[in-house]
Amino acid sequence: MMTPGREMKHKMVIVGGLETNCYLVYCEETKACVIVDPGSESEKIFPVIAEEELHPVAVINTHGHIDHIGANRDMKDKFNIPVWIHAGDKDLLSRMQPLELALFLGAKDSPPPDRFLVDGEDLKVGNGRLRVLHTPGHSAGSISLLGDGFLLSGDTLFCEGVGRTDLPGGNQKQIEASICHKILTLPDATRVLPGHGPLTSVGLERQNNPCA
Repeated sequence: MMTPGREMKHKMVIVGGLETNCYLVYCEETKACVIVDPGSESEKIFPVIAEEELHPVAVINTHGHIDHIGANRDMKDKFNIPVWIHAGDKDLLSRMQPLELALFLGAKDSPPPDRFLVDGEDLKVGNGRLRVLHTPGHSAGSISLLGDGFLLSGDTLFCEGVGRTDLPGGNQKQIEASICHKILTLPDATRVLPGHGPLTSVGLERQNNPCA
């Protein structure tokens, strides 16, 4: 199995009324880039891509909730790139969203996924790689993405907190298992880049997270 590449860098753009952390994860050498969780406000995301001279190759959704998928269509249309998500959340991309919530977030309906991500697979991004970890609990198809020294945790793990489990597809036992067996087993120095809020680390969460 391939190891995550050391060439991977990331930029964070905070978007939407729920302040979703969208991440541009890219190969420093080739500038190939994946756009992770473009929740809305594509007008904030596009300039960062241009400034960094990045070349998007895919949209990746850590899960299918509207605050993480609301700019999928804009990204796909502008860059002609595929949308990737775990099969467990495929139905969320086609579900009609409440109009008031969509307007509040500035979100659009998502195009259908182009392929489904699988637990343990390695995604090549330029000369770097990201490993897919299926971390269900916040939703059935929630994933985290492991790079070299960092983890994008979506809404599974936050700084001293965990994702909600009272939405459709949520499961408290699953999210606790995902955190304990998939995330807190990583090295303490692993930086955690969550779907909302400040960054943290595995070591800090092992000490301070209620699921630890």
